[in-house]
Amino acid sequence: MTDILAPDVNLNTVCERLENHCCLEQSRQRPDGSPQPLFPPPPPPTQQQQQQQTPVLSKKLPNTGAKLWGRVRSKLLRQKLDPTTVQSKNWHMDVIEMNGIKVEFSMKFTSRDLSLKRTPSKKQSGVFGVKINVVTKRERSKVPYIVRQCIEEVEKRGIDEVGIYRISGVATDIQTLKAAFDTNTKDILVMLSDMDINAIAGTLKLYFRELPEPLLTDRLYPAFMEGIALSDPAAKENCMMHLLRSLPDPNLITFLILLEHLKRVAEKEPINKMSLHNLATVFGPTLLRPSESEIAKTLSITTASDIWSHDVMAQVQVLLYYLQHPPISFAELKRNTLYFSTDV
Repeated sequence: MTDILAPDVNLNTVCERLENHCCLEQSRQRPDGSPQPLFPPPPPPTQQQQQQQTPVLSKKLPNTGAKLWGRVRSKLLRQKLDPTTVQSKNWHMDVIEMNGIKVEFSMKFTSRDLSLKRTPSKKQSGVFGVKINVVTKRERSKVPYIVRQCIEEVEKRGIDEVGIYRISGVATDIQTLKAAFDTNTKDILVMLSDMDINAIAGTLKLYFRELPEPLLTDRLYPAFMEGIALSDPAAKENCMMHLLRSLPDPNLITFLILLEHLKRVAEKEPINKMSLHNLATVFGPTLLRPSESEIAKTLSITTASDIWSHDVMAQVQVLLYYLQHPPISFAELKRNTLYFSTDV
């Protein structure tokens, strides 16, 4: 029996490991009495079968892994829909076993409002949970070092990775990188080059998620929601560009750098399967979300679920609008003084 423990890894990766493990175990089969494989060999084929038969083991074994993976996904889905699991704050442990392969996994439900809740950091140093203008001023840069380095590494060796920014990295790797950036470890570049690319992408997302306020700011959130809802193209263009000009310089420059990076990632969609819409879905609710006061004010007239479903779609549409827009220049934005009015 083979035990495979997957506490912090992405479950798609688990499936691949299971299938690879099956194939490796079977490849150890020898006619000289070496250990038996996980799956008993078929009876010797006849001469006619030898002429017609193609290797079936390579088809059969991955199918076993796929069936096991299907059971895991099915069990995870049932747990997510179980009211007692949703209400519990504890980790739920479970095991799925099939043909001698055992997958042990744990899960805990976290509501969206808690997973995206921002709390201002009391730290005087570090970068996570610290206001972006504080970080750029300390580093004497226009864009936080962590953003520049993560983007550079993703473009160097992750832009062709299927599901980049969508597939989660290993949580322990992300926490290791977080600690390294927070302490300004001298070996950070070596760590980045050795780290799994999904962990680097996850670290970048975590940085934006842990900002004390979203990159596009609490103050401008209602205006972004109004602007994206405008039906007249000219009025929407005028509004959305004015809102960018209204951002603090560190926020705006960082946003424009991220925007061009995501466009370059989307150019590789035939390879990495990440379209502009997919990327907007991943980053929209992280870069733009209502403040606590905005949520409290809206709760008086509607339910929390209605807020989230409506707002998340609008957040995705805001980022998608900018991703589909022709290149936006910081200098040109600052020079442009088009008149803007929310009454347009």
